[in-house]
Amino acid sequence: MTAASELRSGKTHRDENFPVASFLIHPRHRRLILAFYNFVRTADDIADHATLPPADKLAYLDLLEAELTGKGESQKEAVALRAALAERGMPPRHALDLLTAFRMDVTKLRYENWEDLIHYCRYSAMPVGRFVLDVHGESTSTWAANDALCAALQINNHLQDCGKDFREINRVYLPRDALEAAGASVEMLGANRSSPQLLQCLHALAARNERLLEESKSFSAEVKDFRLGLEISVIYAFAEKIVRLLQARDPLSERVHLSPLELLAKSLGGMAGETARRAFGRRPVSKKAAGA
Repeated sequence: MTAASELRSGKTHRDENFPVASFLIHPRHRRLILAFYNFVRTADDIADHATLPPADKLAYLDLLEAELTGKGESQKEAVALRAALAERGMPPRHALDLLTAFRMDVTKLRYENWEDLIHYCRYSAMPVGRFVLDVHGESTSTWAANDALCAALQINNHLQDCGKDFREINRVYLPRDALEAAGASVEMLGANRSSPQLLQCLHALAARNERLLEESKSFSAEVKDFRLGLEISVIYAFAEKIVRLLQARDPLSERVHLSPLELLAKSLGGMAGETARRAFGRRPVSKKAAGA
């Protein structure tokens, strides 16, 4: 069996929509976070591989799980994460949750409703933030805000890549009932431009996701670690800008990503806002997402 690392897409932590182990994170945490990222990226690339048969994908995911939990030494990303976790005395629970999501990616190509999509995010996105919180020794009381932010980031990504996901791997994360309510169909995702019906659906989902994102507004204030608070503020600023672009643009025909200048501006703004908040004791207030 080919090593899982040989099936990587080439994507690295520098290609993500959000910072991964950036300079804001204390150096003592970066090696563990990058080991986690490399394991997750490898598994994700296997699940998304364009030509690998589903049975082979599941076999690789099973192998990564086995070696992460101590049964084998052939998969370098699993072995590296296992060792890094052992140094901290941390269990692999969050990585195992993510493997559940990647198995869903292999076997589940459609989602019925918003709740179905959030259930997927429980395994595909929320464990990433929970892991980072655990690395920093933060309380599980921060998980509710974390889960809202991570799910919103994931859904932003689904909306940005909805055409590509359908064309390349026949996977559709847009809820079936949302498509039907707008009079849209899955097949419309194969076009170079959204139909009015599909665009209505996409914009409505982005608006709902903005309400979900709003639930995480207090997240940075809930963590004790200042540098992690800065990182969360920057990620929130990125997500807020993208979700608003998604409500105004067509992801099938327009760019819905931040430019380098926008990334810099949002980074500086997020860091400045969090620094001022901590200096003056201001606490952002989240609104409960209606129907999220």
